Amino acid sequence: MGRSQTMKTELTATTSSKVNSALLAARRAVGSPTMGMVLTLLVVTDEENAYDAVRAASDASREHPCRILAVIKRPARSHLRRHVTRLDAELRVGTDAGTGEVVLLRLHGELTDQAGSVVLPLLLPDAPVVAWWPVDAPQHVAADDLGTLAQRRITDAYAVEDPLAELRARAASYAPGDTDLSWTRLTPWRSLLAAALDQNTRKTTKVTGAAVESEEGNPSAELLARWLADRLDVPVERIVTDGPVITCVRLLTEDGEIRVDRPYGALATLAVPGRPDRRVALKIRTTAELIAEELRRLDADEVYASALRSRHAGPPAQ
Repeated sequence: MGRSQTMKTELTATTSSKVNSALLAARRAVGSPTMGMVLTLLVVTDEENAYDAVRAASDASREHPCRILAVIKRPARSHLRRHVTRLDAELRVGTDAGTGEVVLLRLHGELTDQAGSVVLPLLLPDAPVVAWWPVDAPQHVAADDLGTLAQRRITDAYAVEDPLAELRARAASYAPGDTDLSWTRLTPWRSLLAAALDQNTRKTTKVTGAAVESEEGNPSAELLARWLADRLDVPVERIVTDGPVITCVRLLTEDGEIRVDRPYGALATLAVPGRPDRRVALKIRTTAELIAEELRRLDADEVYASALRSRHAGPPAQ
């Protein structure tokens, strides 16, 4: 019965050492060992987005048991003469923490510039580290003090004000291990398009062009256009629609047009020359599902890197 309970602990003006001691005490209280946890997930966010981000990470941890360290930076306001430098922590061990542990670390004042030294003692020993910035990520995530601790670094261009500018910044600063949820959202699209090409009657049919239709400024659509241009070595037209997100992809071939059409909802229509149209599932996945997918692989994603840096896809057409 003890294994189903949740232990919550709050520490004010604390240290990393005291947080570790409190985690050990909480695990003993609920009978929760660390041996089942396979990685540490750093969630670097602000107070406004912390709840949704931690909830998504906790849901993803049901597939990948992990220690979740939510780093919430609260820098002191410049007009205050006395800067409050303090670490507050909230610990959750048990059923409310998914299948691992959740630690919310609130860094106040000048401590926000020392996040790496605060987090380092709390990482699971001999386990991989993944860092995720749900909203605002540093310009060079691999060089960030928290990014340097991680083998895998996840950003989300869709969550910023200018997603396409964000992609350009990610391309300029890319390092092996970087990825973006705008790319993760494309997995079903890329799988479906690859399968559609395989289903084509003549395997030697050449693709001569492509088009991607989506709402304006959608980073996933931009990455999909770059991926198609990079892999197929053809011009890819970008067409702006009312959305939502990606609504249609067309591959122009010598035998006709391969088309995946999803104007709305979770179902798309797949049209392949010489075959009857069919309905396929192509739902918009939750953030938790996207994070769970990213946690399945910790190696560098070379296909993402190549698509991110591709300059073949043209600008969106109105």
